[in-house]
Amino acid sequence: MDLLRIIIAILLPPLGVFLQVGIGGAFWLNILLTLFGYIPGIVHAVWVIAKK
Repeated sequence: MDLLRIIIAILLPPLGVFLQVGIGGAFWLNILLTLFGYIPGIVHAVWVIAKK
């Protein structure tokens, strides 16, 4: 299941974080990072998924 979440995180970083932790601080931070740049959003999403 984590592999599927990582693939989703590469395509849509906020969705990957949402599937892992729900709506919370990490989700909103990921939206902000994705708006500033797609790559920081991906890195954060993969980190959140790998951490849990």
